[in-house]
Amino acid sequence: MKLEQINKTKTPIVKIDKKLDRFQGKVLFPEKLKQANETLERVGLPKPGKA
Repeated sequence: MKLEQINKTKTPIVKIDKKLDRFQGKVLFPEKLKQANETLERVGLPKPGKA
């Protein structure tokens, strides 16, 4: 793809670094995940409604 074509596209072009694959399936912040799960248990998910 030429630079002119890239500049005219409406969708962003993102190159994913393959080094990030080592984090797949790992919990990086377990204390934050625990806190988020506790909050979801207390409050729950918002009901789908009019946007």
